[in-house]
Amino acid sequence: MIDPRTGLHVQKKVSAMNFYSYRSMVRPQEQNYILRCRKLYHQYFVDMYVEIETERLNLIRFNQAKLRSEQYIHLQDAIANDANINDIGRLTILPSSYIGSPRNMNEYAQDAMCYVKKYGRPDLFITFTCNPQWDDIKNNLFAGQSTTDRHDITARVFRQKCKAIMDLIAKLYVFGDVRCHMYSIEWQKRGLPHAHILIWLVHKVTPDQIDNLISAKIPNHTADPELFQVVVKNMIHGPCGELSMNSQCMIDEKCSKRYPRQFTSDTITGNDVYPLYRRRSPNDNGKTATIRMHNQEVEVDNRWVVPYCPLLSKIFNAHINVEYCNSVKSIKYICKYVNKGSDMAIFGVAGENRNDEITQYQMGRYICSNEAV
Repeated sequence: MIDPRTGLHVQKKVSAMNFYSYRSMVRPQEQNYILRCRKLYHQYFVDMYVEIETERLNLIRFNQAKLRSEQYIHLQDAIANDANINDIGRLTILPSSYIGSPRNMNEYAQDAMCYVKKYGRPDLFITFTCNPQWDDIKNNLFAGQSTTDRHDITARVFRQKCKAIMDLIAKLYVFGDVRCHMYSIEWQKRGLPHAHILIWLVHKVTPDQIDNLISAKIPNHTADPELFQVVVKNMIHGPCGELSMNSQCMIDEKCSKRYPRQFTSDTITGNDVYPLYRRRSPNDNGKTATIRMHNQEVEVDNRWVVPYCPLLSKIFNAHINVEYCNSVKSIKYICKYVNKGSDMAIFGVAGENRNDEITQYQMGRYICSNEAV
């Protein structure tokens, strides 16, 4: 069978990935000891995924002559304009057909910009983060295990949740008729996956409709206790700053996420970033909540709330940040951010061949066990 994108010959046979997928399944008639090994289980699946990825990259490396390189216009530009006699080495191409490669991510970003050209700016930018305390995850753990011991369950449940939230948005029209959408899943270093979602609506959201879709306030505990618990548990940033100078978001003694935000009596649009959502102070009927941080109780107000959609938060009981895309200036950043690819840490090596795109991709590649599963 010929891959139409690369021109490489692909044999039909049972892959190593199918074998390792078989080994990761839970069967009632037998004991799967791999899933009970905790840290060794994580190391096992990372090693197996790296083995599979290396085999795929070697297939591309050893079949460079069969690649349809005439389609890579960037290489022609490099030969014409960027020739460097000191940069000597065999040219190795990592094609865009390889999922997760820089060329692949760049194509997705260009596709998103085509959506912008055709339909204008996206209306909503949603970040959906996995909640390890979901009952679907905890109820499938073995006795004595925690959610960090079974990333296979985390990955499978989050995949189903992503399909559910996309069906809710695109098919059940919780925000209105959807013209098109795009999303990508990333894997945090602590092991929790999260999805970045862009939504284009048929009928654009007007400034007076923002408060009906997006909220940045602590709900009334008496009127809606369920939403109150979800927001206090999942949608409170930090707190950081003077309350915790060691928070990960602190850079040069300032919060990189710009929290705490200012109190605002009404939602304000028209600036070059996200709108200033309505955040009422306690003196203006704004609610407060008490959370526990570093073995002490801290009172927080609306300045610490991450913008959310009440309906999505109640349905999925997770961190779901919903932002209204207000400015055209932020569109290119958002489209690139959504398709930025996996975490990598690039470092220099003496005598490295910078013409080898496969080596550049593998160098400093970070893979967590959640992504491997």
